[in-house]
Amino acid sequence: MGNKVVTFTEEQLDNYQDCTFFTRKEILRVYKRFREVSPDVVPKTMTGNEAHTVRVNREQMERLPELRENPFRTRILEVFSRDGKGNLTFEDFLDLLSVFSEQAPRDIKVFYAFKIYDFDNDQHIGPEDIETALRLLTHGELTPEEISQVVEKAVEEADVDGDGKLSYMEFEHVILRAPDFLSTFHIRL
Repeated sequence: MGNKVVTFTEEQLDNYQDCTFFTRKEILRVYKRFREVSPDVVPKTMTGNEAHTVRVNREQMERLPELRENPFRTRILEVFSRDGKGNLTFEDFLDLLSVFSEQAPRDIKVFYAFKIYDFDNDQHIGPEDIETALRLLTHGELTPEEISQVVEKAVEEADVDGDGKLSYMEFEHVILRAPDFLSTFHIRL
């Protein structure tokens, strides 16, 4: 009678439900989506350590429709990957989609937005980070002078302590005033 394939153990599903903002059904949908990216690499069952050892490479992940048009796709994948190179395990992918879900609280979203904008990983968002973000957002359509002006103005407006870069608290203060932050910082599956 039932030759049903068990994808995860009950314990794994309980743990994933405890550590994400997803229901069991949503977790299984995320797994299905992950497996579709690379069915030759991702096994049908993940009852062992596959969920944190089997990786799908960054190039394949970047082709996901949910990421393909996002100018920050490479950086997002780097931030959520354990290897820092954008190659995702199922658990990395689950974390990414959980943070970008509508159920994720604002403070979690702000924390990860900061990490994404901190391109040089120095725990601050400096002028170089803002410049990199601008180049990604504008697809190189601004002149160097225009970029310089925007970066200077952004730092001037948000840098409360005058150190020439944004701390997490300064970034959070700016981001929370952006009315569309929560509506744009999500990925819908």
